[in-house]
Amino acid sequence: MQKVRNTLTRFTLASLFALLLVSTPAHAASKEIIELQTQVQQLLDMVQRLQSTVDARFGAMQHLVEQTADNASQVSQAVAAMQQKINAQAEATSGKLDTTSGQIQSLNDSVDELKTRIGKLDKSIQDLQSQLQNIQNPPQGAPGQNPAAGSPGGFSVSPGAAPVGPGAAAAQPANQAPPLNDTYQAAVRDYNAAKYDVASGEFQDVMHYYPNDDLAGNAQFYLGEIAYRQQNYSDAVKDYTAVLEQYSGSPKAPAAQLRKGFALLQLNRRDAAIHELRSLIQRHPQTPEAAQARSKLNGMGVRIMANR
Repeated sequence: MQKVRNTLTRFTLASLFALLLVSTPAHAASKEIIELQTQVQQLLDMVQRLQSTVDARFGAMQHLVEQTADNASQVSQAVAAMQQKINAQAEATSGKLDTTSGQIQSLNDSVDELKTRIGKLDKSIQDLQSQLQNIQNPPQGAPGQNPAAGSPGGFSVSPGAAPVGPGAAAAQPANQAPPLNDTYQAAVRDYNAAKYDVASGEFQDVMHYYPNDDLAGNAQFYLGEIAYRQQNYSDAVKDYTAVLEQYSGSPKAPAAQLRKGFALLQLNRRDAAIHELRSLIQRHPQTPEAAQARSKLNGMGVRIMANR
């Protein structure tokens, strides 16, 4: 553009110089002077047309620059709006994931409670079958013993009645363990009713009296859930870790590792949480908990598997 302007300046100066020459008084007009005047006029016309063309192109170029700047601004605004939308969707997905996790856990709780009820019903059916067999095939008394008496000395002992007499108190255990299924079922029911103090004591009874039973691992898991719901995330991490270390074969192990990762995130321990979620995906890849871990890592913008 500067080069074009310099050229126009040279043409203009040359034209003015030619006009000065033409305007010099002469005694007689010659053919050469007339031709020179014609050429100068043509040159001036060309300079004007060139100036108009340059101005038009410069205006068009300036308009294009302005349009480009406007488009760049619009693109920048669109990118910013898209980024905000993506962030909002990520936050919404994270919230939905937590809600889904809670719903799945509640469903698991209901399934556990249903299992305990089914177990209790099976035990009741077995007891009824045993009583029916005893009624249909009563045991025969010893020779010479009065069946009506039921026992030596004429004391009648009805089926299922507690023995009465010396030593009866000794027959009862001094510290009898509570029934496993009843205690666990009551603990799950109190947990679902948000009676966390009562449920915690009942779960601890299950772990204390039946440490080798499968329900002990479930009870340890629910202690972590109680701590998580009470926002005591440090204790929740300890309880979930106990499930993974002491009850590694428990069906609650995948859920315990998932919830441990969530609790670590609540404690702002991001690296440890990512490690737990990745470990869950590797150990239990086909479980619903692994699917939730993948969604959580994707929402955080983290690779599922670490770079090797």
